[in-house]
Amino acid sequence: MTEYLHSYHLVYYITIVVFSILITVIAIPSILHVARARHLYDDLGHFRKQHDHGIPRLGGVAIFVSFTITSLLFSMTDRSLPINYLLTACIMLFAMGLKDDLSGVNSRTKFFIQFLAALILVVMGDIRLTSMYGVFGIGNLPYWPSVALTVLTIILIVNAFNLIDGIDSLAGATGVIANGCFAGLFIYMHQYELAAVSLAMAGALVGFLKFNITPAKIFMGDTGSLLIGLISAVMAIKFIELNKFTSIKSPDVYSAPALSVAILIGPIFDTLRVFVLRVYSGVSPFKADRKHIHHRMLRLGFTHLQAALILVSLNLLCVTMALVFRSYGNQVLLGLILGVCLLFNWGVSFFIRSKERENLALRNLFV
Repeated sequence: MTEYLHSYHLVYYITIVVFSILITVIAIPSILHVARARHLYDDLGHFRKQHDHGIPRLGGVAIFVSFTITSLLFSMTDRSLPINYLLTACIMLFAMGLKDDLSGVNSRTKFFIQFLAALILVVMGDIRLTSMYGVFGIGNLPYWPSVALTVLTIILIVNAFNLIDGIDSLAGATGVIANGCFAGLFIYMHQYELAAVSLAMAGALVGFLKFNITPAKIFMGDTGSLLIGLISAVMAIKFIELNKFTSIKSPDVYSAPALSVAILIGPIFDTLRVFVLRVYSGVSPFKADRKHIHHRMLRLGFTHLQAALILVSLNLLCVTMALVFRSYGNQVLLGLILGVCLLFNWGVSFFIRSKERENLALRNLFV
């Protein structure tokens, strides 16, 4: 009986991935045709753009369609995830992202819609962080501080994925890594519906990457990056909460908060880094610039694909460390992950200075 169930679940998961990949692969050529016929191209005049020819940025439409159809067809209805509230939030971000990709949306409207979507998930769907899990010595949280922390966490992760979507393949590959990791962890925990949702997103992104690897034929746009951020945030929150210490059971996976941060460290670290630099420079943390880590990798002479592979490899290194050293606790792991990212960033700064000065000197480590 156990072998039968294992075989059933294996077929179930493979079917989800293959189905979501196929929908994306089938949908994108049609989207490309419509975009070319209607001249729906990326904004070439923007100073942050890395391409010199028009490329449609509606790949997120295919990702959304694939994820939604697959989730509705293959989701197991249980109490682990309120799929109705999740899809409601997804549709809200999809509609706002589509308008932004086609004609633009001001930042206040974007944050307001993100706030409403997060509030629906947290208050109505009860998807929230109920504790700080010992980080900074804080344990369980009262209801409203819990709501506030979770809403801010969702908005941070949603925008973090939006901000790393600056070079070919990076946001898509990071989304595959994140949702693939969460899917594997949920399978290990026997959380089948959550694993199905993660796999539906991972499969949709694998199909998209076929058209986004350099030279990119299409971008995901805000429609795609916001959706990846939302699903990744929800999966992280559910994973953390399901591995909370209680009086009746120990967690299936230890140090879940630190492991979740490791899985999402690429977009989180880059976003916090540029925000700190902007505030330190006296400018708005929301002012666009070319200080993101992927922009800095391009300054070193790496191609889009090389930069994406290096950054994804850093992400996987952090995940591996979190898994290997999970018995050390959240605070030690978070410090270790942050230290690795700071060391990597320091190394990038060193090589940029050395390249610009045409001199490989030790002083380039500091000034």
